[in-house]
Amino acid sequence: MIDLKNVSRVYQVGSGKVYALNKVTLHIDEGEFVSVIGPSGSGKSTLMNIIGCLDIADSGIYLLDGIPIEDYSESELAKIRKRKIGFVFQSFNLINKLTAMENVELPLIYQGVGKSERKTHVAEALERVNLTKWADHLPTELSGGQQQRVAIARAIVTRPSLILGDEPTGNLDSKTTDEIMGIFRELHDQGNTIILITHDREIAEQASRIVNIRDGKLSEVGA
Repeated sequence: MIDLKNVSRVYQVGSGKVYALNKVTLHIDEGEFVSVIGPSGSGKSTLMNIIGCLDIADSGIYLLDGIPIEDYSESELAKIRKRKIGFVFQSFNLINKLTAMENVELPLIYQGVGKSERKTHVAEALERVNLTKWADHLPTELSGGQQQRVAIARAIVTRPSLILGDEPTGNLDSKTTDEIMGIFRELHDQGNTIILITHDREIAEQASRIVNIRDGKLSEVGA
């Protein structure tokens, strides 16, 4: 499903260059649950942004479902994000003026899905994260764990094949973290490919495969 071959991302800092990713090669099969673990500044978020088509590499090849996308335009990348990828971020990224239901509905509106179909998909997504009773509540009326469940529902409402989590438990207590990780495991069991970015070893070990990143370079745990 995902093939990165000698992918690099370079930033100009003063008169020198810094490699956020340095000739990274990574293959992830459809249906895998992979965690990418590394300290701050290791390049893990840059890796997620490239895999998620939020950024493009400076060199190398990226194949998504066998399609090379490194030369895609921003509009073409946006279409891929809408159709194939769901994102879950540490800070939830919810719109406070919208209810949980309305936040989850947004990706479907962007896709041009009709109102009746939107209503069905939103109800299903909220039920999958056990938030049906909270559908009409604003984010400010929800706990951190509930807000993250809304974010997960928003990520899955378009039925993407790939779910990317960037430190999705970083702002949560241990009990809520366990609940959120349980949802990710359920999504994996249901066939989703999941890539989880984290700095927490205990979180990483809940995936079926762990990849280390440091100074922009990858190494497989146990390799």
